[in-house]
Amino acid sequence: MTEIYYIEDDEDIAMTVKEYLSRKGYAVYIFKTLENGKKALERHIPNIALIDWNMPDGEGKNLCRWIRSKWKELPVIFLTVRNDSHDIISGFEYGADDYVTKPFELEVLCSRIRALLRRAGNVQNQYLSCGSISIDKNKAAVFCGEEEITVSQTEYRLLELLIENKGKTVARERLLTQIWDNNGNYVNDNTLTVTMKRLREKLRHPSCLKTIRSFGYRMEDEI
Repeated sequence: MTEIYYIEDDEDIAMTVKEYLSRKGYAVYIFKTLENGKKALERHIPNIALIDWNMPDGEGKNLCRWIRSKWKELPVIFLTVRNDSHDIISGFEYGADDYVTKPFELEVLCSRIRALLRRAGNVQNQYLSCGSISIDKNKAAVFCGEEEITVSQTEYRLLELLIENKGKTVARERLLTQIWDNNGNYVNDNTLTVTMKRLREKLRHPSCLKTIRSFGYRMEDEI
């Protein structure tokens, strides 16, 4: 199901939009502060984000700029009462793909969402993230915060497999089989330990990457 994150502090507007889009087959998640929206994005990437400009803890344009620094292809629409031409131009300059002023027709909003999703494709499959660590699968690139980290092919595949199974403990035997043995490279258990040590050092020992003693590894979002 297509997922929409809606950052909006007006409960009446948020619920009206959610109820309408839910009937159209979308899964809508509402966040009443920029900080809560940001935390949700760090845990999981939706298909599209809707952002109000005026929020209790700041301006939506700053969240939009942060999104653009991490996920350039994630569609973003501003839904706001600010209809001054300067604000609209500023919204696009901060990285929005569309700008809708309140009050708006729900049918029109839904059409704009569909149009953006057609152009963007499946963004969820492109990006993986856990804590401050993220992967752009299209580029095979790893990021720690906004900084791109150079990793080997094996380190990349190890990190990718762990994030794809975020929240689950992945056994050492499975990692050895899927990363090395599938390519006909039969290695001993110490190879995984050394590779993980190098990866951890490059990622500055992230707390979201945990060792499960005598079993394997698990990546999980920080609470």
